[in-house]
Amino acid sequence: MAANAARHSLDDSCPGKYVSTTGLDYLGYQVAPARWHAGTVTSKTTVKTLLILGASGDLTGRLLLPGLAGLLASGRAPGLRLVGAGSDPWSPEQWQERVHGAFAAASDAADAGDRAALAAVAAATEYHQLDVTADGPLAELLARLEGPIAIYFALPPHISQKACEVLHKDQLPAGTRLVMEKPFGSGTESAHELNKTLAALVPEDHIHRVDHFLGKATVLNILGLRFANRFLEPVWNRDHIEKVEVIFDEDLALEGRARYYDTAGALRDMIQSHLLHIMAFLAIDAPATIEERDLRDAVATVLRASSIKAPYADSTRRARYTTGTLGERTVPDYAAEEGVDPARNTETLAEVRVDIDNWRWKGVPFILRSGKAMGRRRKEAVITFRPVPHLPKGFSGVDSPNQLRIGFGPDVLQLDVDVNGPGDIFTLDRASLVTQLNAAGMLPYGEVLEGILNGDPLLSVRGDTAEDCWRIIEPVLRAWEGGDVPLQEYDAGSAGPADWPTVVED
Repeated sequence: MAANAARHSLDDSCPGKYVSTTGLDYLGYQVAPARWHAGTVTSKTTVKTLLILGASGDLTGRLLLPGLAGLLASGRAPGLRLVGAGSDPWSPEQWQERVHGAFAAASDAADAGDRAALAAVAAATEYHQLDVTADGPLAELLARLEGPIAIYFALPPHISQKACEVLHKDQLPAGTRLVMEKPFGSGTESAHELNKTLAALVPEDHIHRVDHFLGKATVLNILGLRFANRFLEPVWNRDHIEKVEVIFDEDLALEGRARYYDTAGALRDMIQSHLLHIMAFLAIDAPATIEERDLRDAVATVLRASSIKAPYADSTRRARYTTGTLGERTVPDYAAEEGVDPARNTETLAEVRVDIDNWRWKGVPFILRSGKAMGRRRKEAVITFRPVPHLPKGFSGVDSPNQLRIGFGPDVLQLDVDVNGPGDIFTLDRASLVTQLNAAGMLPYGEVLEGILNGDPLLSVRGDTAEDCWRIIEPVLRAWEGGDVPLQEYDAGSAGPADWPTVVED
């Protein structure tokens, strides 16, 4: 009994019952009686104040504020007050200038009423200089703001952790939501500690670990394609699919982000943070509903079955760009970019093979790849089907596996099939059936903020899956740090190292 007492605590809702406090119990995964189960929305309280920590940073100016402007211009956040806080000694005029500049595009496109709503928020906004890691200043600011409050941590993970550690539950107004940017933590252990810290402040359904890459339209396009078409589901498995690739190649270089990117790299920044979730949506079994509990349970099930297997020199690749040309501009060698420490050997292009060890996907490689300074902007999932078992004699020409492509920005669906070509009807040609998918009406961060303000966690990552994403890639990070996988090079503006199987030349 003494040993059990060390690992259990009384459940206040049911005297005399014990619930485990190990594992994922801080997320609500008690055996019984569970006071709250992760994934169940218990409140739809509308947020009154959006507090952005790190308001003077790049993320706020480049993405958060323009996304908020689109949301405000659509009339979906009436009465919201915007407050910024940061370590920089900004004057009220500097903050006003940033907000007005970020709101300009949405204002120009809005009608008179929506333009007035944008102007009202911009006129009433305020900025506070404070050290969010010090005990007291953040709590004092929260006490002066109208609740419910959404606190957006537009900060590095270790700063967000420190800021949460100095807060106490009784210092947060009722209904407070905590919004964390990805990457969530810097590894499995730090993500676990951050989860525990957040769970001591608010319930799991008030924690939003945002993934702006997963726009609502993108998620629903994938789910609609998969589960609303009878002809796809029978072939969506290891018997008919040869491989699945999720590619996110950018035609942008470092663009002044060395302070963050050089400590992250492509594996952490894109594959861990975003592409693993796209993979999971492509691989899940059909949930009972697309409400967040069922959907996020299905995603968690896939990620728990996922791993990158050793030897990592076979299952992973990494590379870094050297000087080259992007469009009409010359890009310097990554190692020579301002703010980069060449000794870190940070990769700007990463590729991994993920295996999902379950009945549906055993043996099918899921190839996730992301790179910077690529000659071709490529953001898509490519599903390659197995070849037909027998092609009747008499046909000639193209005989290659069918592919289904799902584009992410622009959202395009393309099915490549072999058909009888013009002229000789016995010669097969490749044809593509293409259609535009419905795009979101707002910028990705507008969709994210709408979910936060209205308590919809569909585009938020649950605590257990945030930890699982780190579990999947951490062995690779250790192997790379140990030099087990060589750091290759490629010219900026090229398609990447020529020997990579995912390289697609124009």
